[in-house]
Amino acid sequence: MTFSDIFKSSFLSNVTSVTVLDMVIAMALSFAIGLFIFFIYKKTYAGVMYSSNFGVTLVALTMIATFVILAVTSNVVLSLGMVGALSIVRFRTAIKEPLDIAFLFWAIAAGIVLAAGMIPLAVFGSVLIGIMITVFANRKSNVNPYIVVLRCDDNLAEKEAMQYLEEKTTKCAVKSKTARKGEIELNLEIRLKEDNTDFINELSDMEGVESAVLVSYNGDYMG
Repeated sequence: MTFSDIFKSSFLSNVTSVTVLDMVIAMALSFAIGLFIFFIYKKTYAGVMYSSNFGVTLVALTMIATFVILAVTSNVVLSLGMVGALSIVRFRTAIKEPLDIAFLFWAIAAGIVLAAGMIPLAVFGSVLIGIMITVFANRKSNVNPYIVVLRCDDNLAEKEAMQYLEEKTTKCAVKSKTARKGEIELNLEIRLKEDNTDFINELSDMEGVESAVLVSYNGDYMG
């Protein structure tokens, strides 16, 4: 063993396994596509409380997946170790919106495809997915379900309010009804004819109607 052999290191030999130009191009493209995914997420979000941290996470996931795959593709031994390390990782964070799962997989997949050198596929696939999500996530805005919480004094006021709602909406169905002495409370599912909620003001002014509350519902309805 010579003096130079002592300073030989496989770690140092991997320094040039990925060129600086490849790193710059891959990370810059992953950042750009991550921002595009963030923009689509922000534009199509329909939940109750928007989280900007999740949008930043999408950008970070795209870039993280890119540099991890760059390292894996340059060293076969490293790829085996990476698979073993990632197999023991467990995530406990609950995903509240089903569409958020699609965004997470989209960010990871875009980073992987970019690092593999398939730049046209990453760009075209991201644009196509973004258009698809934008079209389907924002469709039928006027027929989204709403819940009306209605409080009436008596049965006569209830019938008049129900008749009024049936005229102003495309669908009006009773979900629950609570009757007390001198008060009737109804929870109604309605579908709007147009994006106009002024009828709630008129409904609350009707004789015998104590209050009328309109609540947007973002859950899944059939029919």
